[in-house]
Amino acid sequence: MEGLSLKKRYGALFAELAGASRAPDIIDETNVYQEANPLIRKVMDKIVAENLLPGSRLEGREHFAEFFSKIKSGSRGLILSEHFSNLDLPIICYMLEQDPGDFGPEISRRIVSISGKKLNETSPLVKACADGFTRVVIYPSRSLASVTDPQEQIRGKKINMAAMRALNTAKRNGKVVLVFPSGTRYRPGKPETKRGLREIDSYLRIFDIMILISINGSCLRIDPEDPENMLADRVVEDRLIVASSPVMECKPFRKSIIDSAAAQGAPDPKQATADRIMELLEAQHKGYENC
Repeated sequence: MEGLSLKKRYGALFAELAGASRAPDIIDETNVYQEANPLIRKVMDKIVAENLLPGSRLEGREHFAEFFSKIKSGSRGLILSEHFSNLDLPIICYMLEQDPGDFGPEISRRIVSISGKKLNETSPLVKACADGFTRVVIYPSRSLASVTDPQEQIRGKKINMAAMRALNTAKRNGKVVLVFPSGTRYRPGKPETKRGLREIDSYLRIFDIMILISINGSCLRIDPEDPENMLADRVVEDRLIVASSPVMECKPFRKSIIDSAAAQGAPDPKQATADRIMELLEAQHKGYENC
């Protein structure tokens, strides 16, 4: 397979950064909000810069600019993004910061991502990567649904309740919350990894405006022979297009889908909202395939 594994390409560097990481190894209700570590952020920016080919760019800059203008005016902003790799967030933040407009760096600095606990608890190297970015850590619903240990169920519920409180604080403070609506990285040949989580409906209820971000190209690709090992992901140089949709009002968008789903007798209107988000992201992605 093309490219070196993440561990082989950057393992020595990440091992050094692991010592600088402040992120906890185990998540509980007391540590779900984690501020970015500036030292690690600089290194992650360097890794991204090394692997972006000429022609990488932001598209829909006017939409990013309008999004930020509305946030400055008090709107609570949500970003819903495609998810191909653990470099998606670093790439989005890096490309926003490199934009000559004032909106890009400001949006990047305000981003708080929703992150699964796996990034903290898998390995010190994976945790070191995640520690460069501000995030609210959750116990993913897909994982919690399969838990049979009562104590672990309690732990998961406490983490998610604390995460919701942290999320509410972040949006009140003018942060931009970024969510990957699939809840996991897309895996070729596994369409279930590209299905939106019904919990996305809840985000639309509590935010004012949103943009959808599509990502064409990827500098970090899942190794099909070892898909669960994030350190086995392959690092490759690529040209990336990070594009924004027009700004959308969350509540009217959600209401139109809920009403339509109810009128058609859909069994789960909340899932209909998530499905529509994923349809729009897919269409947006395809629109940039040949650009």
